Amino acid sequence: MTVADLHVHTTNSDGALTLETLPAAARAAGVEAVAVTDHDRLHPALDAPVVERDGVTVIHGIELRVDSPAGRVDLLGYGVERTEALTAELDRLQTDRVERARTIVDCLEDRLGVTLDVAFEPGVGRPHIARAVAESAADFGYTEAFEELIGDGRPCYVARDVPDFERGRGLLGEACGIVALAHPLRYEDPDAALELVADLDAVERYYPYGRAAETAPIEAAIDRHGLLATGGSDAHDDRLGQTGIDRTEYERVRSLLGGG
Repeated sequence: MTVADLHVHTTNSDGALTLETLPAAARAAGVEAVAVTDHDRLHPALDAPVVERDGVTVIHGIELRVDSPAGRVDLLGYGVERTEALTAELDRLQTDRVERARTIVDCLEDRLGVTLDVAFEPGVGRPHIARAVAESAADFGYTEAFEELIGDGRPCYVARDVPDFERGRGLLGEACGIVALAHPLRYEDPDAALELVADLDAVERYYPYGRAAETAPIEAAIDRHGLLATGGSDAHDDRLGQTGIDRTEYERVRSLLGGG
């Protein structure tokens, strides 16, 4: 039984939930603990690694994109204690996000002949831009905007400037109780991505891939390197607990996190 969803996004990046609405969504899903893992950004209202909000345990986390020998991958940090080095890097990444968004929007407005309503502020990303396209007079929905305009390799795609794996792992290792590889089967070369976990604490074992997923390589990596198994819904809406970890797995994770 899932008791903890350790991969959830809020309006601090590209999710729908706020810290005020998150506890009710967790209770509706029967989830006792939730990790807030916004993209490249710490939540400004979370001032401890673990807090209690309206009867729900909230773990302060982050999802950090890095360049690795396996390509670009995402690292999940759990139980964040802010450090100067991590804060400085995240500030740099948010500045890059805003400039990237401006470049993408300029391209789209020129290409589509529309004006897009996008707030150029920390946390802005392609989902915000795709929603703006869908809400404009352009003949593209949200999915089509990604697939035809701003997805990787599309006409208005702009790559982000991200840290390399070693730097990202080091920054999170100093600030977080646990560093995990996110959704290993989503990458172009899952085997290469799983080779990275030898230098991490955990791997996201449970994830809603939306297809039949062969998880034996993940389980083998967990056994080989003595890793923790994490998991979560990667929710960007209010539907929490689609997957996650059970009580025994959660207790292992919680024992390594401070606060609360």
